[in-house]
Amino acid sequence: MTRTWIVAGLVALGAIILLIESSTDSADRPESVRIVYLVVLLAVLATAFIVRRSAPSSVMIRHALIWIAIGVALFAAYTVKDDLGPLGDRMLGELLPDRGIDSGPRSVSFRTSGDGHHHVAAEIDGARVRMLVDTGASDVTLTQADARRIGFDTTRLVFTQRYMTANGMVRGAPVVLREVKIGPIVVRNVRASVSEGALASSLLGLSYLNRLEGYAVSGGTLTLTGRGP
Repeated sequence: MTRTWIVAGLVALGAIILLIESSTDSADRPESVRIVYLVVLLAVLATAFIVRRSAPSSVMIRHALIWIAIGVALFAAYTVKDDLGPLGDRMLGELLPDRGIDSGPRSVSFRTSGDGHHHVAAEIDGARVRMLVDTGASDVTLTQADARRIGFDTTRLVFTQRYMTANGMVRGAPVVLREVKIGPIVVRNVRASVSEGALASSLLGLSYLNRLEGYAVSGGTLTLTGRGP
């Protein structure tokens, strides 16, 4: 009976962690916090499994300590990432695919995410925005939530543009982004639009990609290369 209550408590804790994780916008969440959420959730699930399998208390404690050590190591790696240089960037790029890995003075690479797409963490006019790379989108397209984060008053936007999508015709409000920074690449005065309808993620479209020197996918890795000075 005691073990049943322990399992129930761990499952409840895992549910609370997932609720907090899902209720906080991933674009605004510090990378270190995202790592800690992941490690704690895995620790909860692993411990619940051990308890359910009626493992001795000594085994439970040992596994808990192992997960705590992993969490501390990941957090420590994040805090000294600037001192680790390229190795630190590569470690974080593997843990957080949308962060990318600098692959040159003007290039950044992103491996495929779990959903089979490429996502990038962009800094737009000082705000962090997670975007889906979409070569089929003519413009950079923002969700209304991301537009507000960047600083646009969505109640004053005029939705005059029309776009044909897989779900039919949608309208967008034209805007200009003063600066879009992805890794070492900075592009200024980027044409964009704010979607009037529901959009699962902001899109990094051709109005940004065509301003680059090039972009290519090889072996599941997307590489963006900025223009020279």
